[in-house]
Amino acid sequence: MSLNKTIKGLKTSFSKELSKSKTSQELENFRIKYLGRNGKLASLFEEFNKLPANEKPRFGKELNILKNQLTNLYQDALGNNNENSSSNDTDFSLPGYSLPNGSIHPLEQITSEIKSIFQSIGFSVAYGPEIDDDYHNFEALNVPKHHPARDMQDTFFVNPNAVLRTHTSNVQIHLMENQDPPLRHICCGRVFRNEAVSYKSFCLFNQVEGLVVNETSSFAEMKGTLEYFVREMFGKDTKMRFRPSYFPFTEPSAEVDIWNSKLDQWMEILGCGMVNPNVLSNVGYDNKKYQGFAFGMGIERIAMIKYGIKDIRLFYQNDKRFLEQF
Repeated sequence: MSLNKTIKGLKTSFSKELSKSKTSQELENFRIKYLGRNGKLASLFEEFNKLPANEKPRFGKELNILKNQLTNLYQDALGNNNENSSSNDTDFSLPGYSLPNGSIHPLEQITSEIKSIFQSIGFSVAYGPEIDDDYHNFEALNVPKHHPARDMQDTFFVNPNAVLRTHTSNVQIHLMENQDPPLRHICCGRVFRNEAVSYKSFCLFNQVEGLVVNETSSFAEMKGTLEYFVREMFGKDTKMRFRPSYFPFTEPSAEVDIWNSKLDQWMEILGCGMVNPNVLSNVGYDNKKYQGFAFGMGIERIAMIKYGIKDIRLFYQNDKRFLEQF
């Protein structure tokens, strides 16, 4: 029998047997018999390989057409088979499955709120490297090598001259090196400290620091700026106070507390001060002409106070029971 007659015979037998296959099992047995790896269609391709080279183009085209036709017929029969149709098992009038809504992480929520508050009074947002050299993280900020103030921050050293930044103040140095005054920026990002992990401290946390440099800035302007921030973040009736403090990169320096009525105590939220003239000189500014103020706060601390969270580790454990509250 020629290959041409074999193709016609296969078409006829395929159609007859397909019409008799009703159940899912019968259709599967039919598929294996005709379209399976060792089925009748595959045997035709084996016969095709034995043909003379001059006959292969014509029969190759016919076999490919046959394969597509038989496959489409089988798929149509499979789709029309009641056993394979889900329409009998599905009630489309029933409500669908409820899918859980995602939420923004509480730290990101607080960061966005802080940025929005300061942007509303003219601050721009800046970012910088998390791994930086010793100069930008310490020396330019009036903390030379072997200075006792370095003990205030336990540092992760990448190598003798590179550190995981211990504050976002390094971004302020980069800003001042590359821009002339006036400057009015906040700097956001992660910082790293080699501290024991506990309910109140973690080896990494997030900071927002602010920097204003011009010819007229003052401690009074800084105080008004931070009072505005506290009222917007915690409410217009929030009580706050400034306490004298020490930071090597600001002079004079202060810490800001707010009154927590739930705990009936003062709570520190940020540090601030007038930019030390040495820092201005280090970046090439004329400290006789320009002056500025800076402030910095931990985002986790702000979030803990605002939401009444007592353990900083909760922010980093990815516990859905905690995160779903926000």
